[in-house]
Amino acid sequence: MAVDSAIAVVIAYLLGSIPFAYIAGRLFKGIDIRQAGGGNIGALNTAREIGLVPGFLVLIADAGKGALAVLVAFWLNLPLVLVFGAGMAAVIGHNWPVFLKFKGGKGAATTIGVLLALAPLASAISIALMVILIIITSNVRLAVVIGLMLLPVTIWQMNGSWMLIVYSIVIFLFLCARTLPSIITAMSNIGDRKKLVIDREYHFWQTRKNK
Repeated sequence: MAVDSAIAVVIAYLLGSIPFAYIAGRLFKGIDIRQAGGGNIGALNTAREIGLVPGFLVLIADAGKGALAVLVAFWLNLPLVLVFGAGMAAVIGHNWPVFLKFKGGKGAATTIGVLLALAPLASAISIALMVILIIITSNVRLAVVIGLMLLPVTIWQMNGSWMLIVYSIVIFLFLCARTLPSIITAMSNIGDRKKLVIDREYHFWQTRKNK
């Protein structure tokens, strides 16, 4: 089991380390996504700076690598706690990818992919809520926070295991800790504070309104 556990964690980390946003930037526009927009290596920055289609593809790919990491761990018949570890390793890989000198993104899409593989129906409900909030507010970050914050409650209401409830809380708090510096920066800027709920700079499909 020790060997299988190590294999699952290594595979999960390497999957998480694949920088799909960086690849999309090079393929679609010949740019380094780290030097564009907010500089984040994620689907949101890709959608805003490269295009909606590349952004959507990066979203699917980033979520997919999180889900695949969990499925590999399940395939190796690991205990649930080690499956959780593999999911976390994928998120860590995205945030600190070996292929980009350990400077990665925030991990939201990969986190969603991990949770989608562990709790498909509950996560689908959270994703639907995120989509509704994005349409109403154009604020992707707020929608993700609310969707993932309510996910443990949804899992509990659907009689999910206490281990899964605790894990969904832990991985959500991990994501919050990762994004906290950018939130603090936004709070210090009057213009950004006005966009904490309704983002008036972007349409809900994330193109700038002044374009």
